[in-house]
Amino acid sequence: MNSTNNSPAVEALVNELGSIVHTQGTDFISSAYDGLKVAGSHSALIKIEESEQVEKVLHLANKYKVPIVCRGAGSSLTGGATPIKGGWVLDFSSLDRFEIDEENRIARCQPGVIVSDLQSEAEKVGLFYPPDPSSKGFCTIGGNLSCNAGGLRCVKYGVTRDYVLSLSGYLATGDLVRWGRDTRKFATGYNIRDLWIGSEGTLGIITSASLRLVAKPQTRHTFLAAFDSDERALSAPLSLRRIGVHPSILEYMDSWTINCLQEYVGEEVFEKVCPKPTLLIELDGSAVAVQEDAEKLLSWLKQESVDYKVADDEESAERLWEVRRLGSSSMKKLASTKLNEDVVVPLDKQIELIRFVNCLRDEDSSLKIGVFGHCGDGNLHINFMYNEDDDTETQKSVEALGKLMQTVINLGGAISGEHGIGLAKTPFVRNQFNQAEWKAMQAVKTSFDPNNLLNPGKIFEVFNPWEQKKLNLILPWEHSEKNSK
Repeated sequence: MNSTNNSPAVEALVNELGSIVHTQGTDFISSAYDGLKVAGSHSALIKIEESEQVEKVLHLANKYKVPIVCRGAGSSLTGGATPIKGGWVLDFSSLDRFEIDEENRIARCQPGVIVSDLQSEAEKVGLFYPPDPSSKGFCTIGGNLSCNAGGLRCVKYGVTRDYVLSLSGYLATGDLVRWGRDTRKFATGYNIRDLWIGSEGTLGIITSASLRLVAKPQTRHTFLAAFDSDERALSAPLSLRRIGVHPSILEYMDSWTINCLQEYVGEEVFEKVCPKPTLLIELDGSAVAVQEDAEKLLSWLKQESVDYKVADDEESAERLWEVRRLGSSSMKKLASTKLNEDVVVPLDKQIELIRFVNCLRDEDSSLKIGVFGHCGDGNLHINFMYNEDDDTETQKSVEALGKLMQTVINLGGAISGEHGIGLAKTPFVRNQFNQAEWKAMQAVKTSFDPNNLLNPGKIFEVFNPWEQKKLNLILPWEHSEKNSK
């Protein structure tokens, strides 16, 4: 399955599909890597223009035993769209059409639809697509389905899976299938729809999806608050629930991240307050409900926080959001490389997780670890910053990362909450499952993909990203420093 031995296969591919097949050029080169910035080696890039072309590709792939990797924007942070085993890359970015069915509150989408484009069009007719990854301005629906993307609004609205009614696409054999239907209920046979969601393109290729929409919230209210300890800040998910406040967004930034950000932007987040654990809180819904929740929240903040700010309008809300968005950008000034771990633990275990991170820092003050993320649902992003040319820094970060992953598992959590496994999490995923679970997943993979053609090398084979030289380049979306991951 080495891409260098696929000349007859590529020739057959070009004869079958013509100009949509590329074997050189800028787009071909950039399709060898994704947001992990570790390059694979493929023999062809296929820019899919019609979903039926996927069937032809798969028939040839089976004939010549060629690996297939799908990509949209290539924004995966785990190497999920990297052709690490060679083969052919299918680019779905041109399949970007969608329609909104207002009466049934459904969006029917091709995989290349940009998430923010769908959200904007839905809101024009008073509807709302809640999944809200930080990369929504460039990531695609297909990519979100592939890793069951989460994002900022999960605390109230849930993740991508919660909005999928049906999927259409192709089995590894090239056979067309549809999982689920455009109905609110479906209890007919095995739920393979949900099996495909989050499978990272290893079980089938999605070419369309029907997504559930909800009513657009009337208004929103944004708050930023500093706390004197991690314990107080991370008590928020459970404390707010007890007083009947249900935020749409509840984001945490530890004091290390806030300090980093303040040095980066050259100003204090809260005037005359040293860096403290900080929460960004947003309420949404009807005007009456938001006002009632805002009063309860303000009362809680007065008792629990060191200081807080309230946005009076969209402009001031955007200024509060800058604190969350610039956290990751500020860390990039500390080191050349980042291991961004999107771990998730039960809500009442978040404090234990942060205590463990603090212990790692105490044991070795040279470790650069920043924590921010979605504390409303226990999904915290723990970022290890190091210079990859420094062997000592690299080794220390990798050892600390291993300890972190085992601690997450011991706390009843998972090593990935929304990014998926890809390549980056493969050193740790085996520890997440017992022998029976692992064998069952391998059996599922073999059943759907007996020739191991669909995104091979992901999930089941160990790949150590820190042993690879990262590409020294700036991805299109990295030109903006407003991306938070």
